[in-house]
Amino acid sequence: MPLNLPDKLPAIELLKEENIFVISHSRARRQDIRPLRIVILNLMPLKITTETDLVRLLSNTPLQVEIQFMKIKSHTSKNTPVEHMKTFYTDFDQLRHEKFDGMIVTGAPVEHMDFEEVNYWGEIMEIFDWSRTHVTSTLYICWAAQAGLYHHYGVPKYHLEEKMFGIFEHRPLHPLHPIFRGFDDAFCVPHSRHTEVRKEDILRVPELTLLSESAEAGVHLVMARGGREFFVTGHSEYSPLTLDAEYRRDLAKGLPIGMPRNYYVDNDPAKGVKVSWRAHANLLFSNWLNYFVYQETPYNIEEIA
Repeated sequence: MPLNLPDKLPAIELLKEENIFVISHSRARRQDIRPLRIVILNLMPLKITTETDLVRLLSNTPLQVEIQFMKIKSHTSKNTPVEHMKTFYTDFDQLRHEKFDGMIVTGAPVEHMDFEEVNYWGEIMEIFDWSRTHVTSTLYICWAAQAGLYHHYGVPKYHLEEKMFGIFEHRPLHPLHPIFRGFDDAFCVPHSRHTEVRKEDILRVPELTLLSESAEAGVHLVMARGGREFFVTGHSEYSPLTLDAEYRRDLAKGLPIGMPRNYYVDNDPAKGVKVSWRAHANLLFSNWLNYFVYQETPYNIEEIA
């Protein structure tokens, strides 16, 4: 099945070039099927890039998925055209009475700040609370994972002495869990963050289950409420050149940045990137959609509670 996207969304043409099957809302309305409704709260500055990364992974299942992009009213994006935001994004206030089968909350470039210092923290807390009664399963990514763990369960974040930057090997702690269906004994995940949550804090909270971790990168995947909440500290959705772009950007700005680890062929940027995470990224998102959204959500979406 294709992914059902808003008409004229830039990601449509980008993904068609990768032979990914997507259709517009206008065409999808002619099909007699109830698609899964997924809302994406995109907090990243380069919104079109993040949209494309997430849509690429959400498209890789037999399920028809309808995407709605949400934005917060208390913050204006400086890196995405105003017309794009007006055309494809809807304020939370306009969506608060709707229900969704799944939700994805992205990272945000505010990790150096305490949560309460973020100018949209109040609205974020309201959305997090709303999701518990209006969404079947929510996937929190990177900063959003830390924010969700802090808001819902009081788990603190800690600043790292050096940026966690590169591709790191992880292992599932519960390999038979449905979220790991088809995974190998070890899998790779990109990380790009200055803060972390710690295993000992996760294990102190009975409602949380630590599902996977890395010897180098630490906590990776945490589950709560039987799969209605997943907290992912890495960026499985990253495209092959995302870390390269971050590295070169920071070098150009004269910022202290080390080469992304386990990323370039022979650790040489001139030799290009060795992609080692895409297969498991596709599995992670397709397993989430299948086992924790599609198989758990009611057919009548208004019955979500």
